[in-house]
Amino acid sequence: MTKKFDVIVIGELNVDLIFNRINGFPEMGKEILADGMTLALGSSSAICASNMSSLGLKVAFLGKLGKDIFGQFIIRELNKKGVDTSLVIIDENLPTGATMALSYDEERAMVTHQGAMSHLGINDVDMNLLGLAQHVHFSSYFLQPGFHGSLHGLFENAKALGLTTSLDIQWDPSDKWDLNLDIILPFVDIFFPNEIELQKLTGKKNLEEALESVRGKSGYTLVKRGNKGSLMCYGEKKISAGPFLNKEVVDAIGAGDSFNAGYLYKFLQGSPPEECQIFGNLTGAVSTTETGGTEAFKNFDHVMRIASEKFNYSE
Repeated sequence: MTKKFDVIVIGELNVDLIFNRINGFPEMGKEILADGMTLALGSSSAICASNMSSLGLKVAFLGKLGKDIFGQFIIRELNKKGVDTSLVIIDENLPTGATMALSYDEERAMVTHQGAMSHLGINDVDMNLLGLAQHVHFSSYFLQPGFHGSLHGLFENAKALGLTTSLDIQWDPSDKWDLNLDIILPFVDIFFPNEIELQKLTGKKNLEEALESVRGKSGYTLVKRGNKGSLMCYGEKKISAGPFLNKEVVDAIGAGDSFNAGYLYKFLQGSPPEECQIFGNLTGAVSTTETGGTEAFKNFDHVMRIASEKFNYSE
């Protein structure tokens, strides 16, 4: 049966106010200057959705926004990239979330006001609508308390409808990492933690122990390692793929989400997992060539041009 969408992304929505080329680090009672500032589409979920759409997938988004200028900006930016926003819920009583991001080369510090995103929950998801897509992707569990204790139900329903699934937990601002992976991962085809997140989630001291503790629980585990590339585990295999190094990083905001977008683009085309992993590494690197997580993803041809010119990549 033909599906209306390749992917439905469920998750948080916010704007990013990004400061680049910052002269030092903030200190209480003092003021520093940034030579660059950008207002951009933020949130792990939205960056991934936008970039998947730019690569050529049919993508819909389910999230929650306030009826305000930031909310209008997000809808406009998603629509500009071809993302269907008909499932986005607008609540005039809530503000749209915002993140202030201080970018230092490949690292960043962020402050987020959750706003409407913290009011999205499992009851806002019409499970019948999931059947419109081949795949469902969820991101940023700890920023969305409405899914606490019920996320496994979302994935279980998606699998029952015949969808494939993916999950990117993202950072826990409370640093408690209270999540039972044992009940969620059996319904997840692709698990997308970064190295530190996986160790925090599993309570293990190193990457090897952390990987071993989740081995076989999901279909594929993709560990994002920044400028060290990525590590993929499935079945008895463990495959390391080297990075595409950008010597002139503008910022690394959204690089992990761009990895997700590249991997899922290839995955939904039926490509071998190793090819998906390499393309994820590539799209993560492409993201660092422009400000914010989506600027480098104007369309597939533009991404491939950057890949060729910056990273000597060709399909």
